[in-house]
Amino acid sequence: VAQILARLPDHVNYHTVPGVIYTWPELASVGKTEEELTAAEVQFKVGSFPFSANGRAKAMASTEGMVKILADAKTDKVLGVHILGPRASDMIAEAVVAMEFSASSEDIARSFHAHPTLAEVMREAALAVDGRARQM
Repeated sequence: VAQILARLPDHVNYHTVPGVIYTWPELASVGKTEEELTAAEVQFKVGSFPFSANGRAKAMASTEGMVKILADAKTDKVLGVHILGPRASDMIAEAVVAMEFSASSEDIARSFHAHPTLAEVMREAALAVDGRARQM
């Protein structure tokens, strides 16, 4: 309403609207898929990390799934994030913010993620984009 009254345009980036499927484990996704990037002939890198290597997921006995990050091969800009695992519906928010502000996988990797949390899987996937995942 404020935008209408002030005659300002709404800011809605439909490329950063996440999709969530509330199954067990949950599935959440934002941005492009590998298939879409390949079809568009975009050069990209992939980093993934399994929940089975995460201490919090082990403690919860919820180790199914992984986080996958797709980043531009030249700029490292995050192009898509796909999560299959516990609390994926919550974890996708970090990816949405990263994409909304044109963050790189390195930006995610350099951000501190509390330990022990499921969110560490996002950081490890970001590190894996350049082959630097540590907790495997």
